[in-house]
Amino acid sequence: MRQTQQTQPTQPTPMSGQAGFTLIELLVVMVIIGLLVALVGPNVMGRAEKAKPQAARVQIENLASALEMFKLDVGRYPTEEEGLAVLRQAPSGVERWDGPYLRKQVPKDPWDRDYVYRLAGKEFEVLSYGADGADGGSSVDADIRSSE
Repeated sequence: MRQTQQTQPTQPTPMSGQAGFTLIELLVVMVIIGLLVALVGPNVMGRAEKAKPQAARVQIENLASALEMFKLDVGRYPTEEEGLAVLRQAPSGVERWDGPYLRKQVPKDPWDRDYVYRLAGKEFEVLSYGADGADGGSSVDADIRSSE
């Protein structure tokens, strides 16, 4: 009968020739990263807020173009009751609708609010109330209108 040798589990051996980071080195790196975030972060965040009005202008221009295409097909602008939703879904009773006029759903403004659509006679207006969500304002709180 053959005897089998039982092997003992091996103990981990220290890795020779390789060094790790010390706690002090890690703390220094973390302090440097923290300083960079503190210095660069506000500049990046400030630019993002300043870019929102420009993004709203671009979206309003796209909505205005879609409204013009709707008018070319249907012969009129949407009513205020129909709103901007008719750019994606055909309203009832409209025969010459040839949409959708937007590839995606009607976007919200950069502050996550619905764009306002108004029809005055034969002219329309699409607007965002800006960062404050209220009529009027200046800087990032200023209203952004398609008529501007």
